[in-house]
Amino acid sequence: MSTTAATLPEPHLASPRQRETRTITVVSIAHGCSHFFHLIVAPLFPWLKVEFDLSYAQLGLLMTVFFIVSGVGQALAGFVVDRIGAVPVMLAALTSFVLATLTLSSAPSYSMLMVGCVLAGLGNAPFHPVDYSILNARITPTRLARAYSMHGIAGSLGWALAPVFLVGITGLANWRAAIACAGLLPLIAGVMVWRHRELLAGQPVGVLGIVRAAHPAAGGQPGAGASDSALSFLRLPAVWMSFLFFLTSSLGFGGIQTFGPESARLLHDVPTAWVAACLTAFMLASAGGTLFGGIVAADPDKAERVVAIGYCVAASVSLLIALSPAPGWLVPGLFALMGFGAGTAGPARDLLVRRASPPGATGRVYGMVYSGLDTGLAISPAIFGTFMDGGHPSWVWLGIAVFQMLLIANALSVGWIGRKAGAPAG
Repeated sequence: MSTTAATLPEPHLASPRQRETRTITVVSIAHGCSHFFHLIVAPLFPWLKVEFDLSYAQLGLLMTVFFIVSGVGQALAGFVVDRIGAVPVMLAALTSFVLATLTLSSAPSYSMLMVGCVLAGLGNAPFHPVDYSILNARITPTRLARAYSMHGIAGSLGWALAPVFLVGITGLANWRAAIACAGLLPLIAGVMVWRHRELLAGQPVGVLGIVRAAHPAAGGQPGAGASDSALSFLRLPAVWMSFLFFLTSSLGFGGIQTFGPESARLLHDVPTAWVAACLTAFMLASAGGTLFGGIVAADPDKAERVVAIGYCVAASVSLLIALSPAPGWLVPGLFALMGFGAGTAGPARDLLVRRASPPGATGRVYGMVYSGLDTGLAISPAIFGTFMDGGHPSWVWLGIAVFQMLLIANALSVGWIGRKAGAPAG
């Protein structure tokens, strides 16, 4: 743990462990907010389609624009985080979410809905380089796996909360009120981040969270890695293998998120009332798996094995859904088992990326590799939508299984390259 983290002016937090727990909590809440905004418009598609007379393609384009903006912005945000620090970037991102809700809730036309999605994508872009820069710099290495676990659980809960929150308020009022109320979440998270800005930064900062010191410490703070080329990390094979890992991961998850429940319904005659429960079961079990994964991945040397086992379970379930005559009532349970396997792999996956990060380049590395997530989520619906339009629902699950099996080989490769290179942790 950074020495600055142990000497912060936080007299009400008596021990380093208390400071670490507070840091994990604040960062995780902000991360949950970012995942909530992944679904800021998707649950409201039925209402948006009617009010603006939109096609399904136009609705889908809103999500594609969100993830394109987020993916490109994420790769660039890592450089900003390493330059000016993580805290001001996080505050700016949460502000962008608030502006997005104001724009979306008052949108008079489709073009303004698009502007709102651009603002939401900009807000989402910095979160992985920001979050991991803070956690890697502020948390003791022996507690990092559990910190990653809580971070991942908060993200899953953000996904799970969004449809319930937005559709529930829409039922009570209307969709504009639902999005306006959603703006309270980043506002509250922003206040929490601002109040704990010195704790998160590890040293005194100004009112906007910018470090006052002329030569602050590394780990997502200004000036980190100044002695090296800003792009030198791109020469590391482990960085590109990690990017491919996240790209492959999101291609599989995108299939589950978009067409998984509907394709499972067609294959196994799942009762209509249970279809929505399939994705909820996946998300909640994924959160439980992430908690379990944070415990079993405490040893970084075992990270790739934990990832391999987790995705082996997930791939096996995908093949079972594609090829077996499982009864419909069993399908939500299969979704839960698959979510648990994939969730277990999460903290170990993040440890692999940390191993690939050279000193002072944490923000850049996480920004680059996590942009693979947004890239996959942007193109995945087109791939699996083609399978559905062609009348091949089983191909959806075969494709998901293929991506999950590729993740096993990729994780083993990232781990092997990281150990061979002996890259120090960011």
